[in-house]
Amino acid sequence: MIRLAIDVGSLITKIYMPGCGVVLSEATCVAVETEGGKPACKAFGDRARALWGKAAQNTRILNPVSEGEIVYPELLSELLNYFFGKIEISRRKAKNCEVMFVIPCGAKDELIQNYLDVAYACGIGRTCFTQAPFAAVIGQNVTLSETTPVFSLDVGYGITNIAVVSLDGIISGLSVNLGGGNIDLELMDYMAENFRIKIGSQTAEKLKNTVGSLLEDDNKMMVVDGRSLDGGTPLSVAVNSSQIEECITLYVDKILEYVNIVLSKLPAEVMSAVMHSGIYLSGGLSKLDGFGEYVSAKLGIPVNESEEPALCSVIGGGTILANDYLRSALATAE
Repeated sequence: MIRLAIDVGSLITKIYMPGCGVVLSEATCVAVETEGGKPACKAFGDRARALWGKAAQNTRILNPVSEGEIVYPELLSELLNYFFGKIEISRRKAKNCEVMFVIPCGAKDELIQNYLDVAYACGIGRTCFTQAPFAAVIGQNVTLSETTPVFSLDVGYGITNIAVVSLDGIISGLSVNLGGGNIDLELMDYMAENFRIKIGSQTAEKLKNTVGSLLEDDNKMMVVDGRSLDGGTPLSVAVNSSQIEECITLYVDKILEYVNIVLSKLPAEVMSAVMHSGIYLSGGLSKLDGFGEYVSAKLGIPVNESEEPALCSVIGGGTILANDYLRSALATAE
């Protein structure tokens, strides 16, 4: 039987195959043509995202998943079928597939049912689930036991998972609709207000990833191209790290408020263990320069950073799927 772990993010979908590693990482994006009769999908994944802001008027660029929720189940089914084709999983092979979906902390039954419906539409033979905090720490080669709690902070594009976990389950945790996408929107507003330039979401994301920093006195710089709000003509402006730092800290601080809520619910013994082992960071936003140092300074707790934070959850999901002991403790089958 073919085994796959799938982490469907608001921005990127990752697929991991035990024994092969990460076999796919593409945009969770579909281009839908709406002219004439029934809407038809014209592009998927990275090809669809490349059309963002450039497509014709009769084409909509849609994200089937937003803030951890499936908003377009049919589109997600078509997108996964496309991804399966790219990794040579035919419809026939899909029947012999066991897929583990990585889902948000505390996911509701409705979301799980939506995933089951998508799996059925894709012809997947067997489906199981694990929650993101478990997958994120296992993906960092952390050893879980029933007596050793581990703090996971997984900051993605549309959702952040915050939880203290052990092999016995989630001690305290939650998921919140905050992440890198909020910062992108804030940057778009900031550039419009302060530089009188209109930029798109992809430019905002590039600005965040290129010069975004939480290090003091960082002076990275990027030339941003867009459209003047005053005359509608092309406009380019230079932006440095210090100018957009407040846009980033605004949402990082909001995330840390929820971290403090989780910490406040911990028993004294668990808090002591967390102070000793630190917080394990994962998710794409944690790649920002100075993110770990900022979190540690704000919370007064050491942090552990990953070399590939955006891939921790899907790697962990694949590890859990391939290990019978971990699977029995950290996964649920449907």
